[in-house]
Amino acid sequence: MTTDKILASREGPVGFLVFNNPERRNAVSLEMWQRAGEVIAGFAQDDDVRVIVLAGAGDKAFVSGADISKFEDERANAEAQEKYSKTSSGMRALLRGTGKPTIAMIRGYCIGGGMSLALSCDLRICSDDAQFGIPAARLGIGYGMEGLRRLVELVGPSAAKEFIYTARRYTAAEALRMGIVNQVLPAQSLDAAVREIAGNIAANAPLSILTAKRVIDELMKDPAERDLALCDELVKRCGASEDFIEGRRAFMEKRKPVFRGR
Repeated sequence: MTTDKILASREGPVGFLVFNNPERRNAVSLEMWQRAGEVIAGFAQDDDVRVIVLAGAGDKAFVSGADISKFEDERANAEAQEKYSKTSSGMRALLRGTGKPTIAMIRGYCIGGGMSLALSCDLRICSDDAQFGIPAARLGIGYGMEGLRRLVELVGPSAAKEFIYTARRYTAAEALRMGIVNQVLPAQSLDAAVREIAGNIAANAPLSILTAKRVIDELMKDPAERDLALCDELVKRCGASEDFIEGRRAFMEKRKPVFRGR
């Protein structure tokens, strides 16, 4: 599927996915979720992409939720609503499932579905004018396990309840204090800072990052559901890798390592 509402590009080892609907504050339609999923799947399969950055076009919003102007066509009944929900949740599952680091670069509004999208990323870095919120209670929308699990993991049950019960907007400073975002930066510095962070991550050993991501994800599961064998296998794979040899040699030779992900 092709749409000019989703832009994909690569700058060296960093893949960028941009939600390009600025006239509606980057509200997301069904076709945008579908195309975004295709882009993420492509980045996941591309060995030249080591970090994935998600952003919104313009300076007003990251993603402001669902495109209400499309509701009559895309969410008019229970069947259509289910299709929309499955498509959007499927895209977020792809995002969480990729072994590559993901960064949400948040400027302006990060509301509703935008929050769910950002919370599906590994890191969230925002501008000092960013605003966050989940207005489900004002719209009669029910949030299930998939929609709330990550929020609860980050902020705890009490703060998550406040977030949903009040349906109010939170400032960037409040989001940082609650643990929703990793960093808050001046708006004019956001692009350059995120690119620098992504570049620094991309220069590190991909297998080490993959292992850390998977092990941390397993730690967030119920102990009975953790795949300990997978974690052990990933650690062993790092120890037997060419990158491990390269890392040692680079350290001894006092130079920057050149990792190849194998």
